[in-house]
Amino acid sequence: MGGVERVDCVVIGAGVVGLAVARSLALAGREVIVLESASTIGTGISSRNSEVIHAGIYYPSGSLKASLCVQGKAMLYAYCAERGIGHRRCGKLIVASAPAQQHLLAALVEQAKSNSVDDLRWLTAEQARALEPQLSCHAAILSPSTGIVDSHALMLSLQGDLENAGGMVVLNTPVESMALTSDATLLIAKDETRLAARAVVNAAGLNAPALASRCQGLDAVHVPRTAWAKGSYFTLTGRAPFSHLIYPVPQAAGLGVHLTLDLGGRARFGPDVQWVDSAQDLEVDAARAPGFYADIRRYWPALPDGALQPGYAGMRPKIHGPGELARDFMIQGPADHGVAGLVNLFGIESPGLTSALAIGQHVRAMLTPDSS
Repeated sequence: MGGVERVDCVVIGAGVVGLAVARSLALAGREVIVLESASTIGTGISSRNSEVIHAGIYYPSGSLKASLCVQGKAMLYAYCAERGIGHRRCGKLIVASAPAQQHLLAALVEQAKSNSVDDLRWLTAEQARALEPQLSCHAAILSPSTGIVDSHALMLSLQGDLENAGGMVVLNTPVESMALTSDATLLIAKDETRLAARAVVNAAGLNAPALASRCQGLDAVHVPRTAWAKGSYFTLTGRAPFSHLIYPVPQAAGLGVHLTLDLGGRARFGPDVQWVDSAQDLEVDAARAPGFYADIRRYWPALPDGALQPGYAGMRPKIHGPGELARDFMIQGPADHGVAGLVNLFGIESPGLTSALAIGQHVRAMLTPDSS
């Protein structure tokens, strides 16, 4: 076994959040290396989502999800505009399909206000249909600051910023374990490569809790259990007759089977919620299509038979199980677990993409307090 190479900061995971954290640290003057187990960046959670820029409507008041989503949204729109990254502030409609759901819309408006999202507009059924003639609803709210982004172009730009600031991404390098020493965190990576880092950010997404459980010296009480909530998407054959994103009122563990658009105007529906036993279960079961048709036709009755095709599936890195209250982002630093220089990012599901730049700033402040 060879010697130990010493580095300043290591970020584990080159998804959108890991890259945003690494970029933020590098811009603060830190020496940063990102270790990624796959052969390219962004192949995990970051490649299997809706690419939506969320407004910050749904999340509990005072939560990290609420504050980092609202902050991250503003940062992301500004960053994309500055860098020419594909995005569109298309807006979304959240729809009540029955009169009994209108009180849920009212609750969302109040929750949004408590999260400093003050731009929602009430729409009658007629006003909603004036915007989207194919839409069926009893009422809706319009979120004009919701949008979509080319997430891969975003990640490439974050990587470019990191590298321009002197950082680097090392691919095909899974971190096998970590050990806490008196003056650094020792990481043992592929081929028994040993790195001693002053600061380590565990941004390994779905694998973050498992990696933390292999950190010698970190009390297991600080590692949350993992639950897998699979979300399948179906794509629409042909062009969708909608220009806004369309969301039903939220459901347990997710936001319902909603319609999102990509920058080319193509539509996809999902994700649904399916609790599974393995993060590797990413096949879309075509037998789930009838449930999708039923859900979608509540707001788009004219959806043609045979128009849906299996698309792709993603996995939410839940740190709560079915039937339990949703948990906030867990950004766990030295003040939480007592380990100098270690930050664990657990449960970074939606709105993680929207929040990425703000998470980067938040972690930088935890590790480099005089930089912000």
